[in-house]
Amino acid sequence: MKISLYEHVRHILYEQKYDSDGNTVGADELSRWSSCIPRVYKNRRGQDYNCYHIIKSKNKVELTADYYVGVDWLIPGEKYIHVAPKLNKYVIEQFSELSNKDSDVDERESDKADEAEELKAEESRIQVNYLRMLLDAMSDPIVAKECTDLIRIEWDDPMICIEQDDDSLTPFLVVQFLQLLRQIVRKGLKKSYYNVRENLNSRVKGKILVGQQVKHNILKNRLAKTYCEYQVFGDDNTENRFFKKVFQFSVAYIGNQSSLFQGNEKLLEGLINYIRPAFEHIGNLEGEDALRQFKYNPFFKEYKEALRIGGFILKRFAYNISQATEKRAVDTPPFWLDMPRLFELYVYQKLLQANGHDTDKIKYQYSTYGNSLDILIKDGENSMIIDAKYKLQYKTHLVHEDIRQIAGYARLNKVRRELGVDDDRNIDCLIIYPDFEEEQEIKIKINGILASSQRINAYKKVYKLGLDILT
Repeated sequence: MKISLYEHVRHILYEQKYDSDGNTVGADELSRWSSCIPRVYKNRRGQDYNCYHIIKSKNKVELTADYYVGVDWLIPGEKYIHVAPKLNKYVIEQFSELSNKDSDVDERESDKADEAEELKAEESRIQVNYLRMLLDAMSDPIVAKECTDLIRIEWDDPMICIEQDDDSLTPFLVVQFLQLLRQIVRKGLKKSYYNVRENLNSRVKGKILVGQQVKHNILKNRLAKTYCEYQVFGDDNTENRFFKKVFQFSVAYIGNQSSLFQGNEKLLEGLINYIRPAFEHIGNLEGEDALRQFKYNPFFKEYKEALRIGGFILKRFAYNISQATEKRAVDTPPFWLDMPRLFELYVYQKLLQANGHDTDKIKYQYSTYGNSLDILIKDGENSMIIDAKYKLQYKTHLVHEDIRQIAGYARLNKVRRELGVDDDRNIDCLIIYPDFEEEQEIKIKINGILASSQRINAYKKVYKLGLDILT
């Protein structure tokens, strides 16, 4: 049984009433639901970040999605939860209204906003183009280095059978691998020594393989031939053959499951055409055992992540390329995609792109005293602190909490010294949040970003800016 959730859309089960599938939920069943424990995605400074939330009361259980997208077991072998990458456009409209009020909104008004949101949830629900966000973020080599912890996959847990249209894991891994492979191709494939076995005519090279010599030559009376093994220095090595194998799986999957790639097929086609020529002269890696036992060389760090993601893709298809071409229900391990982290990297890439990749002015994840600022802009009078918030249900109290957090960063002495602020003036603070309008490049240029932003009237020198995440 599947429980479908979207970000900040609740699913409530009442005792002795009907659930969404028309099944009665008795006291025993409700007790089983109540015993479910949400998976913890990460623990930061002693605080757990759950993939979803279970709110339990006397006669009901409420399931609420958070900021993670994925599939996981609720009751192993029986019921699972599926959180789709969809948003509610009405939430952002509410944030625009509430965040500009000069006074706090009381709890009753906040509850009314929740009720209105649920009523409009269905009509305002829009698919997030998370693959385009990933493509854009990883197109920049600087940002791509930070994309190593976007997804958590529980390979040791029992598989979950889902509809192919619900599969968010495979398209994400394929896009991530192709972008990593593009970076490797752009730098040039790694060359190394590797062993070659060949039946040579009238000569000896390297060492003679006695067993193969007897089998292929002596017993067949081919006395002029010698079966040898020798080393060659080149790029037709095991690592690159592995990449070619995964590349073939990825191309087959994109060709047969194009509907899962959210209209990004042309971008992916250009990516494939860029990569393909580099592997035309690379041999094939044959044998399932070789694939399962493959290990990367730690001396070539740029290969590490591509080999890790490539291994996930092959494991995802059970090392059988025919599974990449079939349209059927699929078995997937429980997994969770960190959408706030992806949005943060997407914002970082857009800022770099609009400002000439000036990493001296744009500092990512600036750390001080256990705090980590998303983005610090160091540019004289244009200096500011930017916080990327993938929060689609911007209620008033959540907005105030975020603003207090970023304002606290602006008062850290180390941050002020880094920005060269030696007087008592306040540092500009900017919150960037998801939006549905087409972005313009001027919005995210350092010297014009505040002019394009909207001031939050309840606070001094605090601004907000919507960044388009849909195409």
